[in-house]
Amino acid sequence: MSVTPCGFLRTPEKGPARLHWAGGGWAVDGRPPAVPELRPLRGLEIEWPDGPVPLDGLMELAAAGVPLTAERAPDWVPAGLAALLTDRGWLGHAADGTPRSLADLRREEHSVRLRRLAHPAPKTPPSVSIVMATKRPALVGAALAQMERQRGVTAEVVLGLHGVPYEHVREAVDNCALPVRWVEAAESVPFGEVLNQAAALAGGDLLAKWDDDDWYGPDHLSDLFMARAYAGADIVGTTAEFFYLEPLKATIRRTTFASGAGYPSEVYSDHVAGGTIMVPPARFRELGGFPPVARAVDLEFLKAASGAGAKIYRTHGLGYVLRRGLSGDHTWQLPLAHFVKVAANQWRGFRPSLLMEVAA
Repeated sequence: MSVTPCGFLRTPEKGPARLHWAGGGWAVDGRPPAVPELRPLRGLEIEWPDGPVPLDGLMELAAAGVPLTAERAPDWVPAGLAALLTDRGWLGHAADGTPRSLADLRREEHSVRLRRLAHPAPKTPPSVSIVMATKRPALVGAALAQMERQRGVTAEVVLGLHGVPYEHVREAVDNCALPVRWVEAAESVPFGEVLNQAAALAGGDLLAKWDDDDWYGPDHLSDLFMARAYAGADIVGTTAEFFYLEPLKATIRRTTFASGAGYPSEVYSDHVAGGTIMVPPARFRELGGFPPVARAVDLEFLKAASGAGAKIYRTHGLGYVLRRGLSGDHTWQLPLAHFVKVAANQWRGFRPSLLMEVAA
């Protein structure tokens, strides 16, 4: 399917329009729908014809991420599509026309669900090697549990134990239902080299980097795979959009930079969230792997990839939450005040997108 969500707008500039059947095809204002012209709309309200008609046009709009809704669905509409179209909870929030609107978030969640339905899953789930380097054994069990939740892929885990004896994570590994391999590296080995040593053990069709202290929704890997397929990208990752500020016990959502510049998803870019990088192993090796440095490993890898002409695509960040403590705890050295400054939304407690499928 050639239609993609590339160019999706988080904050619509206009209200909804009507989608109706006319002259043998679906139409908006009497004309065949053109996706670029639909991007500024809040969505499309479907007016059903009296009898069954082809749904290909609807599915193309869904694949493009255009929010679709209907008060009812005829019995000739497949159950999965009907359920999504008539789930109108995302319309229950009044849009305020700014990026701070919760309505925009609910609208985007609805769009992602439609994309998942419209872009066909492969007959054979892709095999993904999840690569995680850690020096914090206490976090390994929770990270493995999130990996086990992944849907739509066949996953294995490769751990880089960074100054951590295997005995310190043995119980967590034994309790994991996924295949787990590991390499032990001395604490003096640069972080990037630990990741490379772990990646060398990978047997999957794709490598997916994973950070031990962040949160991932159950469709994180399958959404990355879907985006890579429709974008034709070498490397795919998500936006760094949701942050849990642990000392403040608050969640923020970032959709702009401190400068006020937009930070869109569904775009080709030279930057994705480092904890979400997905790349085929062969391409990873061609690009030289992760640089053997202690910090900014992801940033330097992406810089090198971009310089080498790799096509990088940034998909939605609704299935990913970064944990931030005091700045000294992270390679990304930014104070908590920075994240508060750039917040489009702020909530008390842990409040991820609904796509995370965890209790808020």
